[in-house]
Amino acid sequence: MKLLDGLYAYPWTNPSANNANSYLIRSGQVVLVDPGHLEFLPRLIQALRLDGIHEDSIQGLIATHGHPDHVESFQAFSQRPVWMAMGVAEEEFLRSLGSDIYRMMGVSKPQLRIEVLLREGELFLGDERFQVLETPGHSPGSVCIYWPSHKALFTGDVIFEMGVGRTDLPGGDSEELISSIEKLARLDVEILLPGHGNPIVGKKRIQRNFEIIREMYYPYLR
Repeated sequence: MKLLDGLYAYPWTNPSANNANSYLIRSGQVVLVDPGHLEFLPRLIQALRLDGIHEDSIQGLIATHGHPDHVESFQAFSQRPVWMAMGVAEEEFLRSLGSDIYRMMGVSKPQLRIEVLLREGELFLGDERFQVLETPGHSPGSVCIYWPSHKALFTGDVIFEMGVGRTDLPGGDSEELISSIEKLARLDVEILLPGHGNPIVGKKRIQRNFEIIREMYYPYLR
């Protein structure tokens, strides 16, 4: 589903199974954000093709964090000339305690070929400029990606529509999550693209969502 020039959204809408929303950037390079669980990848590929995007055109993969519902499908691209990116702290976490999350969820940890380690700062896809924000809390190395020219923010599992990422999994930290949310709230955002649930469109709606999060969740996170 095309949202803006160069930006496509593929929300997960099946309530009977857990999977992440996926997004495709088609500006500068063709990059898939959070491709999700491996078993559901054929559905995503079918949706991409309906939008005229063939999976062979994908040049890069970005994981907002390393939980299986966001990153398991990386392994389907392991034999293709596709670069794979994740936060530097998340890649380190997955080599230690992060493996426990896969066991808890009953899936095998995939062999991830992470060549691009994301750090706070600028990220260029071709000539298109993005901003990487380190946003721990839900997971130690979670990153969000801000696209200034589109005022679009990919939030992973940091914040959703009227919700936040859980902090009771290994590596979670409630105080860090609050700090990360406040960091995102300072950005000039007109389209918020969460890892689960509906995208939020419109600056006023997005700012109101931050207010609701503060009112509903901060008392329980502190």
